[in-house]
Amino acid sequence: MIRRELAAGIALGALLGTIGITRILVWQAVANPYGEHYMLVALTVACSLLGVVSFGTVAGSMLPFILRSLGVDPASASAPFVATLVDVTGLVIYFTIASIMLRGTLL
Repeated sequence: MIRRELAAGIALGALLGTIGITRILVWQAVANPYGEHYMLVALTVACSLLGVVSFGTVAGSMLPFILRSLGVDPASASAPFVATLVDVTGLVIYFTIASIMLRGTLL
């Protein structure tokens, strides 16, 4: 099950990453808001989306199983709990990827 969820997360993350890159490239061509490092910004956004969406799909599908194995009611893995967990982890993923990819240029 984890392989299916991870594959779905990677596919969806890649699609959203492609949309993110396209948006940045279009805005760069129209108004030049990102400066000379626009490609690094686009790749940072794409990699972050891939990581966040992949983690979110795996966490959302595996959390009930993990909680059940720990003896906790799997229903406690409700949508608000999963959303909060993924949101907080998503920020950590984004800032980690941004600090790695943008170090020496924008950071």
